[in-house]
Amino acid sequence: MNIKHNPIFNTDEIAKHYSKQDGVEIKYVCTSALGSEASAMDIFYRETPHPEFGNRYFGIFPKGDYSGNNAAMTMITNADAIEGQTIAMIEDINGNLVYSQHRHDFRMMNNGNMIDGGRAYVRANGMIRSFEVKDGEFVEIEE
Repeated sequence: MNIKHNPIFNTDEIAKHYSKQDGVEIKYVCTSALGSEASAMDIFYRETPHPEFGNRYFGIFPKGDYSGNNAAMTMITNADAIEGQTIAMIEDINGNLVYSQHRHDFRMMNNGNMIDGGRAYVRANGMIRSFEVKDGEFVEIEE
């Protein structure tokens, strides 16, 4: 299964930083909104709950203006809500699975298929495959 992600940040560097800081393996899961939001975050997973906050998933997202006019901040938040979310995907011509990251993230594939809506709704053409996130991995939902 080759899922095509479109992360906001360098997810390898973030996973490496937090793995070192927290002393546990951190891995990138996906880039997604948690609900009907119009923006996404890079979501990471740790097997054990965070000792202070209790969450196993966290999201990193930009807040502010990255054009240089205003100071921008990188924010972190609990992203446990991603566990069990249904994530619809469609295949491109190369067999990559593609998902919409948030409600305004329209993705057009090289084979004419498209997907839109993030976690808020699904609008697509082509064969939709449904997945959910479980323990930091995508698991296909058999329908």
